[in-house]
Amino acid sequence: MMQNVHLAPETDEDDLYSGYNDYNPTYDTEELENDTAFQQAVRTSHGRRPPVCALHIWSKNIKNCYIFMITAKIPSTAVTRPVATGYGSKTSLASSMGRPMTGAIQDGVTRPMTAVRAAGFTKAALRGSAFDPLGQSRGPAPPLEAKNEDSPEEKIRQLEKKVNELVEESCIANSCGDLKLALEKAKDAGRKERVLVRQREQVTTPENINLDLTYSVLFNLASQYSANEMYAEALNTYQVIVKNKMFSNAGRLKVNMGNIYLKQRNYSKAIKFYRMALDQIPSVHKEMRIKIMQNIGVTFIKTGQYSDAINSFEHIMSMAPNLKAGFNLILSYFAVGDQEKMKKAFQKLIAVPLEIDEDDKYISPNDDPHTNLVIEAIKNDHLRQMERERKAMAEKYIMTAAKLIAPVIETSFAVGYDWCVEVVKASQYVELANDLEINKAITYLRQKDFNQAVETLKMFEKKDSRVKSAAATNLSFLYYLENEFAQASSYADLAVSSDRYNPSALTNKGNTVFANGDYEKAAEFYKEALRNDSSCTEALYNIGLTYKKLNRLDEALDYFLKLHAILRNSAQVLYQIANVYELMEDPNQAIEWLMQLISVVPTDSRALSKLGELYDGEGDKSQAFQYYYESYRYFPSNIEVIEWLGAYYIDTQFCEKAIQYFERASLIQPVQVKWQLMVASCFRRSGNYQKALDTYKDIHRKFPENVECLRFLVRLCTDIGLKEVQEYATKLKRLEKMKEIREQRIKSGRDGSGGPRSRREGSAGSDSGQNCSASSKGERLSAKLRALPGTNEPYESSSNKEIDASYVDPLGPQIARPKTAAKKRIDEDDFADEELGDDLLPE
Repeated sequence: MMQNVHLAPETDEDDLYSGYNDYNPTYDTEELENDTAFQQAVRTSHGRRPPVCALHIWSKNIKNCYIFMITAKIPSTAVTRPVATGYGSKTSLASSMGRPMTGAIQDGVTRPMTAVRAAGFTKAALRGSAFDPLGQSRGPAPPLEAKNEDSPEEKIRQLEKKVNELVEESCIANSCGDLKLALEKAKDAGRKERVLVRQREQVTTPENINLDLTYSVLFNLASQYSANEMYAEALNTYQVIVKNKMFSNAGRLKVNMGNIYLKQRNYSKAIKFYRMALDQIPSVHKEMRIKIMQNIGVTFIKTGQYSDAINSFEHIMSMAPNLKAGFNLILSYFAVGDQEKMKKAFQKLIAVPLEIDEDDKYISPNDDPHTNLVIEAIKNDHLRQMERERKAMAEKYIMTAAKLIAPVIETSFAVGYDWCVEVVKASQYVELANDLEINKAITYLRQKDFNQAVETLKMFEKKDSRVKSAAATNLSFLYYLENEFAQASSYADLAVSSDRYNPSALTNKGNTVFANGDYEKAAEFYKEALRNDSSCTEALYNIGLTYKKLNRLDEALDYFLKLHAILRNSAQVLYQIANVYELMEDPNQAIEWLMQLISVVPTDSRALSKLGELYDGEGDKSQAFQYYYESYRYFPSNIEVIEWLGAYYIDTQFCEKAIQYFERASLIQPVQVKWQLMVASCFRRSGNYQKALDTYKDIHRKFPENVECLRFLVRLCTDIGLKEVQEYATKLKRLEKMKEIREQRIKSGRDGSGGPRSRREGSAGSDSGQNCSASSKGERLSAKLRALPGTNEPYESSSNKEIDASYVDPLGPQIARPKTAAKKRIDEDDFADEELGDDLLPE
């Protein structure tokens, strides 16, 4: 206590008691409220500290005055005021920065104040220097000490930063769809994290390992494995996390493991892991538990355990009803065939709250420009889009459920639809009732009950404009299918008048005009439909067909290309584009688009035959044969393909292989004699004369008035030396006379056949020897196949040359063989020794 005693300087003894009764205003505490300086100090931050408690003890009988300064235990803030050390003596400053100044004034020199140096007070402060407790006058702080990058701690920090960056890059790559890169980044992060753990174990204790980083690295790696369908690796990684007791809440990852087993169709294990996850999730996480129970219910449906699935979905609908659980509950009851429970489940589905705002929120109540701007801003924001999606999903579930249960909950589907409509009308989905009615009419259409469909749709003629337009559109389509274009046009007009912006109605109206041949007007309706809905695929396709009819190929191609941008894999669109390029005489582009077409529908025989035709036109026989043969494999009844393949084998001197194609053609068209004549000619060319003779005889029995068959019989019988030659020659002469009389009677100079009989015989030639009508494909096919023998070629036996000239093969003349073989054939075909009467030869 004595260290706080302040000794006053000595004075003269004569003045020992002088001024003892003088009053010093410094010690007047009653007037502190009026002291401006004191009150100002109290308002400052220092002034709010507790004041110093000072106890002044005066001794009346001693020479010196002792002042005891007792400070509070808590730091105090004091006001610098003069403190009297004695009567008539000098004054000194008392500092209240926690502890008082203890320097006594002796001979004008103060004692050093070492106790307050830490607060920034020195002797210089008493000599008039500036108050600088923070030491700001000493200038800027020295620069920070440079980091030592070689230290183990710094290396660990850098490596940890790199691991975090790799995890982030992996997540970003996954969100961008680059799953392979995401997996590589995740693996790299895992490798670096293991190195980081080893380095931490060497420097610090195992307790300082960053478990959160390890967890995030392993979880991200497992997620990337699963995204890349590497399920075994993903399961192993999840097992590492789940079995580590140091990871809190790792048990819920068993949901992810259950999802993987579900994808692998290992349903028993999926249910097991779902239930394990459900047991480890507390009841406070209600939403998470509901989702897991929904997964369990779906898995039970996949395994066919509908009763267990029903229990799961019933619990969900009682705790937290949602659309998916309600729809799955209906499916489960439908699977077990419980009609009453289906009705109750449908009612529960209807009662699920949507939790979206009403449309009135987006209608401005007044003309306030600020309110209108706000409403315009929120009309199509993300929240509004989410609400639309939720409502569309709800309507989809309800419509699908109604279509599913309507035919089975009552005695007939019509009664079932009526029940569903009544339930929907009493719910918040009133607008769906009309859609269900229209769907009822469509169901009638699927059952081929057109009358009931028409009656159902006609009920909407007095409804509101939207429903009326939809019903009239369907009625117009029905009448169009029945080729009642007047009725179709009438209902199309009604649909357009009810809703001018209905693209389907405008398209149907364009179809009726197109059917009447007014292509320009039809194009206008299609254009108007596209102005109302630029993505109306029906209008785009139809306007392309319209411009193709008008021979405006460039515009047709533009519309088909626009449609292709919307429907990337539409076979019809691809074929139309190829066809337009073919009409524009650009076979290379047509081939390219047809190649795209067969990549979409590789078994389309028509597309394959068209490719073969284009390659044949380009002169590439091998490619043409490949595609024609593929077309024949998928559809072996196309006469044009069969004809081309037969001609190809004849051109390549493989007549034996051509026989099977002509035999199939004769089966498809048994009344066409030319296919059987070609079969017989193939036998003769391949050297099987006996088989050829039998075939010609069979043809003569089926077609006794066929002149060509008789000619070949006369020739073959003559070559072989059979006795039937006279009989066949007589019949040939009689038929030729009948033909000559008929031609003189008709006196027609037309090319081709002259009567129905010759059409039936398949003889399409004229006097010039042509028996097949010319066509645009004549240039593509071999002329040898198109030509059948003439009827006025003379048969003479005077020389070999004349005999060969009179022999007209239906397959055309043979390709010249080596001379030795030709001479041998001439010797074999020589029948000059046979004597034929002049009456047997053509006149």
